[in-house]
Amino acid sequence: MNKFPVLAALVVLIAAPSPAWTAAPINVVAAENFYGDVARQIGGADLTVTSILTNPDQDPHLFEASPSVARDISAARVVIYSGIDYDPWMQKLLEAARSPNRTAIVVAGLVDKKPGDNPHIWYDPATMLALAKTLASDLGSVDPSHEGDYQQRLARFQQSMQPIQAKIAALRGRLAGTQVTATEPVFGYMFAALGMEVRNMAFQISVMNNTEPSASDVAAFENDLKTHQVKLLIYNSQASDPVAERMQKIAKASHVPVVGATETEPPGKTYQAWMLGELDAVDHALPK
Repeated sequence: MNKFPVLAALVVLIAAPSPAWTAAPINVVAAENFYGDVARQIGGADLTVTSILTNPDQDPHLFEASPSVARDISAARVVIYSGIDYDPWMQKLLEAARSPNRTAIVVAGLVDKKPGDNPHIWYDPATMLALAKTLASDLGSVDPSHEGDYQQRLARFQQSMQPIQAKIAALRGRLAGTQVTATEPVFGYMFAALGMEVRNMAFQISVMNNTEPSASDVAAFENDLKTHQVKLLIYNSQASDPVAERMQKIAKASHVPVVGATETEPPGKTYQAWMLGELDAVDHALPK
């Protein structure tokens, strides 16, 4: 019979290997869900990610932050947002809840975009690659114990973007110089990557800014569709107005292909799958 049961138990506890201590995941808030998706891909289980704009039926330009959004941002260790006036509410909330321990990543600044530039910068894959690289570095600084993990996930992300770049190169070889148009400049950076010639920019900017296009801009747009001056219409299926809807109807009546584009990553898709889907839609709309 053991006369020292308590001592024996203590010896067992001391000798037994202790479980590894695990730090709490880093709290990240992304203004838009495509940035949140990239954060998840880089951060994995080491992050808790909250995306604010996630509803594909919501016009991002009309978004108003709620108290719960303010609380999420106040508690965030890392915040990611577009900047250049696309999500001005984020800057206001950050100023109202300042923290010396918070890292704010303004994505437009990573690719040298300024107010007045096309704000839909995520349609340029180079933007997302720049964000991923910056995020991996910043997370490594915040959480040095997982720096190697962040860099490994960054390498996987960069590898996963290669099919998009290859698809762009293939389409550019076939479609460069093709005249196209859009109801808003959502797809503008991808058009540029494909080498396409975009018409009706004044109309697009008016719709984006929720102002009425001029009569001459509307007439020029209609004429481009009816005379097949343009070979493709990109239609913002997430945020529209009556005049943009009218252009979509004219395009369909004139047998000009219409491809929808959104300002929010579709549910259940990664950024990579989303962009490849958009490129495939353009490919199918403009067959060889």
